[in-house]
Amino acid sequence: MTNIEQTTQNMTSGNSMKQIILFFLPLLWGNLFQQLYSLVDSIIVGKGISDQALAAVGATGTLNFLILGFVVGMTRGFGITFAQSFGKNDMAMLNAYIRAAKKLSIMFGMAFTVVCVSLLNKMLTFLNTPEDIFDDSYRYFAVILLGIVVTVMNNLEITILQSMGDSRTPLTAMICSSLVNIMLDIIFIMAFGTGVVGAAVATVVSQFVSYLLCLKKLRTIDFMSLGKDTSEIADEKNILVELMKIGLPVALMNSVTAAGAMVLQYFVNLMGSAYVAAYSACMKFASLFEQFGMSVGLSMMTFVGQNKGAGKYDRIRTGVRQGLMLSTLVNVPISLLMIFVPGSLARMLLTDNMIIGYCTDFMPIMGISFFALGWLFVYRYSVQGLGNTFIPMLSGGLEVIMRLIFGFLVGRNGFKGIAISEVSAWIGAFLMLMVTYYCLIGKRTKAIA
Repeated sequence: MTNIEQTTQNMTSGNSMKQIILFFLPLLWGNLFQQLYSLVDSIIVGKGISDQALAAVGATGTLNFLILGFVVGMTRGFGITFAQSFGKNDMAMLNAYIRAAKKLSIMFGMAFTVVCVSLLNKMLTFLNTPEDIFDDSYRYFAVILLGIVVTVMNNLEITILQSMGDSRTPLTAMICSSLVNIMLDIIFIMAFGTGVVGAAVATVVSQFVSYLLCLKKLRTIDFMSLGKDTSEIADEKNILVELMKIGLPVALMNSVTAAGAMVLQYFVNLMGSAYVAAYSACMKFASLFEQFGMSVGLSMMTFVGQNKGAGKYDRIRTGVRQGLMLSTLVNVPISLLMIFVPGSLARMLLTDNMIIGYCTDFMPIMGISFFALGWLFVYRYSVQGLGNTFIPMLSGGLEVIMRLIFGFLVGRNGFKGIAISEVSAWIGAFLMLMVTYYCLIGKRTKAIA
């Protein structure tokens, strides 16, 4: 058995449900630990500094999604080519894609750092960030932006490993990263009193720890142990263009989706810092809970990508049906928590009873609709695994439209309206991607027949 076979998982043969679950579980735990340090940041900032400090950090959430979502989404798009090459058993092509992807990731990371740091003041002003939290929001997010290259490279290394069926190494890296983040949060904020800047520094350092651990594992894998000779690979320019074609739509999808979230953040900011704190707390839990459905979706992207490379479309159909079933099962307890104990969840982050009351209005609406979000992830990542990143990008645009329409119709009239606007975007994108998937897989099946 070669080194690469010992450290990866080929998902093109065997029991598909078993393989999906075995890949899903480490991926889930890894994503949960990745979210854990974000949640711990919020708990320590909210309890250790103030609710206003939590609002300041939360006010940067949509900008974080917009900017980091672009560059991280691009690396995830690159992963589609990695998975398909691995499914074809073409390690030389996989190696060529990885080398080119690293160059692109560093280039985009550095460019975004320079541009976004210089425009941060204007972006926060455009979002109507409340004056009493503006300075803390600026200081916190400036540090996060200075660490963009670290964040992008960490996500690229994770994507490479996951595309080859290795979800265990990223799990180990994310656990270590989360523990480092928690420790540094306590030291910087509770011991040294560094405020929100300390929380941001802890986040960047923890990402760097994860990057080093993933890089160490990748250096043990011999990508050239199987497949074609490197002389048969197209020149680097063509590879860079191909990566951009498949990676940019995924990046744009994330940013366009974030733009829709910024619409809602704008309406919430107009309501005042108390609502910003409540919204931040609710979205922290939503980000944590959505990792279950997202992990199923990411499992499907690797599964579908590898089987697309191997030309096994019947296996893809079976796997997607199983992914939908798994997504539904994991979201049942999450929906129940959000519907029946929203106040208990909110008290983990907040102390003001009035703000907690706002959360009890918001979270049950999300809880009722959380199944649609899970199905959205399954179809979105399955479509991407098939190599189509354009329609998922359009689905991000649909989310913006839905948030904008419902934001103006009901979001301006109260906090519950903001929740309705959010879930309307999930449902609209889910329906669009479901239709797209069945059209694509139907065409593939007919072409083979």
